[in-house]
Amino acid sequence: MHPLVNIAVAAARSAGNLIMRSQERVEQLQVERKTRNDFVTQIDRAAEHEIISQIHKAYPNHAILAEESGQQGDDEVVWIIDPLDGTTNFLHRFPHFAVSIGIQVRGRMEHGVIYAPSTQDLYCASRGAGATLNNRKLRVSNCKDMDQALIGTGVPLNADRLDTYLPMMRNVVAQTSGVRRAGAASLDLAYVAAGRLDGFWELGLKPWDIAAGIVLVQEAGGVISEIYGGDDVLKTGHIMAANAKLHPLLQKCVTGEE
Repeated sequence: MHPLVNIAVAAARSAGNLIMRSQERVEQLQVERKTRNDFVTQIDRAAEHEIISQIHKAYPNHAILAEESGQQGDDEVVWIIDPLDGTTNFLHRFPHFAVSIGIQVRGRMEHGVIYAPSTQDLYCASRGAGATLNNRKLRVSNCKDMDQALIGTGVPLNADRLDTYLPMMRNVVAQTSGVRRAGAASLDLAYVAAGRLDGFWELGLKPWDIAAGIVLVQEAGGVISEIYGGDDVLKTGHIMAANAKLHPLLQKCVTGEE
């Protein structure tokens, strides 16, 4: 395992342990509302602090881009961190949430670690070295027909995007075997890498939601793009992921192209 990934794994597990210890007293947590349906707790901040502390012990000069504390430092290596993806799920004891750590080197995503503390599932990937789940190699599904595909998605937090999103949802529901909205994009992308979902799309995600998942999907043999075909997914957040055969079909379905 790459040395950077070793640190990411240790940090993710440590943050995950902190998260799970706090779930027993979830009713006592102070919850702040960032937007109408986007929340943050002191556990998000404590988990982020734990991750950054471990990174900086090993690599004090590396830069950080984190959900709660933003951009820190300036270096060719950037750690992109979501300390608790799925805070709303966590607050409701809905066990679909994760710690997500992506590592960008000279502007390119190179490593990704996603840890689901409620199941202790650990997803890791490094460019050129493949993707694993609990040390077992991952491959995306081989589904090639939309009517047999199970597709993940996320409903936009920004209500202004619903007018764009709802026709997409209608098309996918009509053409696939099912759609799942579980509420943690990092894990949804990990599920695509693991073949649990055949594809995924969502609008307006942040870099920390998707950085690690991008590497996982690509290293598991999948395709990542913007919904309308560009490749600057980290910037736009309009992401689509699937295996190579299904990706163009999903793209046509979501965008309404013939």
